[in-house]
Amino acid sequence: MATAVKVYGPPMSTAVSRVLACLLEKDVQFQLINVSMAKGEHKKPDFLKLQPFGQVPAFQDECITLFESRAICRYISEKYPNQGNKGLYGTNPLEKASIDQWLEAEGQSFSPPSSVLVFQLAFAPRMKIKQDEGLIKMNEEKLKKVLDVYEKRLGESRYLSGDEFSLADLSHLPNAQYLMNTDRGELFTSRENVGRWWGEISGRESWKKVVEMQKSPPPPSA
Repeated sequence: MATAVKVYGPPMSTAVSRVLACLLEKDVQFQLINVSMAKGEHKKPDFLKLQPFGQVPAFQDECITLFESRAICRYISEKYPNQGNKGLYGTNPLEKASIDQWLEAEGQSFSPPSSVLVFQLAFAPRMKIKQDEGLIKMNEEKLKKVLDVYEKRLGESRYLSGDEFSLADLSHLPNAQYLMNTDRGELFTSRENVGRWWGEISGRESWKKVVEMQKSPPPPSA
């Protein structure tokens, strides 16, 4: 029996939840090890051996250690090509390139403004931090431009990289989920194709399980 891979970090983290969704899509057994950011566990020497930048997630597969959620997702998909969702990272060079270009778009164009909005709208109120309305407005405008590009693309294909759900779509789930739970959800739902796409990707069983994990009490810390 293969040893379960280990994911270090809280499921509330957008980067951690991206990896969890990938593992569930690929039907890979894993052990989630909580890391309390509030207690500074991500900055302790033992954790820094796994993740030198002191961020989550860290990932272990026997003697291999990885960090950066998108790289971890690619690794999982490549290592387990015949498990779970076989086409998650494509099955030929062209499919992989198409998925990669939209993964890059997510990381470079979608993630920066959406991450600012997630912090300002979802996390700042919980942390009793004053929201920066100027920052919110500026990043909302940036995100609108990205979603306008997506609206056009999703009018041409069912998903971002083609007609099959892939890592490119999966990678958008964490930030979009938080924004959908704020009053900025209309950024997605007001766009016909983006709204349809969001309904499809957020309704996947893998993502529903991640959302449930986010609601559950965290497991013991590492």
